[in-house]
Amino acid sequence: MSQSKKAAKSILIMIILGIGGKLFGFIREMLIAARFGSGIETDTFFIALTATSLCTSLLTHSLSTTMIPVLSEIEEREGKEKKRIYTSNLLNLIILVSLAIVLLGWLFSPLIIKVLAHGFEGDQFDLAVTLMRIGLPAVIFAGIVGVYRGYLQSELRFVEYAAAPFPFNFTYIIFLIFLSGVFGIKGLMVTSVLAVGAQILIQLPGIKKTKYQYHFFIDLKDQYIKKIFCLIFPVILSVTVNDLNVIVDRSLASTLIEGSISALNYSSRLNGFILAIFITAIATVLFPLLSKEAAKESNDNLKKLIKNGVNIILLITIPATVGMIVLTQPIVRLAFERGAFDAFATQMTSTALFFYSLGLIGMALRIFMERVYYSLQDTRTPMLNGFLAVGLNVVLNLILIRFMAHAGLALATSIATTITSVLLIYGLRRKIGSLKFSDFVRCGFKSLVSSLVMGLLVFLTYYPLESKVLGNTILELSLLLGVVSLGAVVYFIIIYLFKVDEIIWFVNLLKKSLKSKQILYKE
Repeated sequence: MSQSKKAAKSILIMIILGIGGKLFGFIREMLIAARFGSGIETDTFFIALTATSLCTSLLTHSLSTTMIPVLSEIEEREGKEKKRIYTSNLLNLIILVSLAIVLLGWLFSPLIIKVLAHGFEGDQFDLAVTLMRIGLPAVIFAGIVGVYRGYLQSELRFVEYAAAPFPFNFTYIIFLIFLSGVFGIKGLMVTSVLAVGAQILIQLPGIKKTKYQYHFFIDLKDQYIKKIFCLIFPVILSVTVNDLNVIVDRSLASTLIEGSISALNYSSRLNGFILAIFITAIATVLFPLLSKEAAKESNDNLKKLIKNGVNIILLITIPATVGMIVLTQPIVRLAFERGAFDAFATQMTSTALFFYSLGLIGMALRIFMERVYYSLQDTRTPMLNGFLAVGLNVVLNLILIRFMAHAGLALATSIATTITSVLLIYGLRRKIGSLKFSDFVRCGFKSLVSSLVMGLLVFLTYYPLESKVLGNTILELSLLLGVVSLGAVVYFIIIYLFKVDEIIWFVNLLKKSLKSKQILYKE
């Protein structure tokens, strides 16, 4: 099987699993909204969860990103067995580091909450500190998940990563259905810890298939341990800087009306649907290929991979942006409006989602471009770019929050992310030469025209029928899915007629795959 076919197959599998995982994630969010609503208690929970999630995402992302090139080097020079031994050594060290983070987090949790939500006072502040302390053990589980994820991806095993949301979300769903009425918001935070730990269970079968065996030892003198800690520091700073945008938004939102933090959280989750399913799959699968091409003297194939990656992202995110703008309110209403989540909460969340969706393209490009720089062993540029993003976000937040409240925070994030993502793309010229930006503009223009036609069709089809199905969730959902499917088909047909290279390649690949299956069937 060719490299492109393997990549396409891996991306397709990750997308399918990603859709399933995200659907369960939405069920989780819907149950949280229904059980706890959008108010003081959920605002407090999401702030505490943000505090612990910053540490967990920091470990999982930075480890899996930096481990892949190091493990590939070990395997090339010293073989697979040495790679397995090194993985155990790193795992033991990361567990110790995680324990230290938990201890420090426990001691400094009041200060951290004060930074994250300086508008919290009294009982709400005390509850936030308590919830953060309850959630801190998730950091230990996240360290283990991060090490195993990096190891599995170095073995070109991506299914475990794509399937991780299933045990994560199942843990939440079981609690929310059966136990939330008994244990309340504190029980929900305990569940967040168990949910992170549950991801390890999905990794174990894949770990076993690679013949990996755990060894309990610590060797601080290992040259590769020193190397990965040198590489991981800029990545940690980069991830931390990116997460500062979330901190700034939540902190400023804590000074606004009740429910502002929850509205930003729910809308951010909806906006992240496309990123988590499609863009992360593309970036994850292409990263090892980018690293391989970056190691070669010629950059021709690397440039081709970058061009294909950027164009595919544009082809996905531009229509997704238009679709979310057109259908913002019905999406939020169907996803969350039930139980304690009322019409006012829907309005607040819809407004935030509208402005978050404007930055979807920039957010997606940023995810991919950071992987490109990492493949070139440049972790400094994404880190500096991240500092610029935070600076822009803070300035824009302070300006826009005065006129647009929580919606201004969402818009500020979109603007800052888009500007810095464009700067990352332009910055590559100094490293690998011209990327023919005209190809990106041409593909983006064709996608935009196709998306606008699609958006107009969706608008004219959905809203005349909306009043006839309001109040009936099943009919409203059926109408929404039907209109979205119609829009997707129309978009695909138009973009194919525009003869976009990536779409033609995908169609030809699909035809070859179907033809080969027919031949096997006849035999």
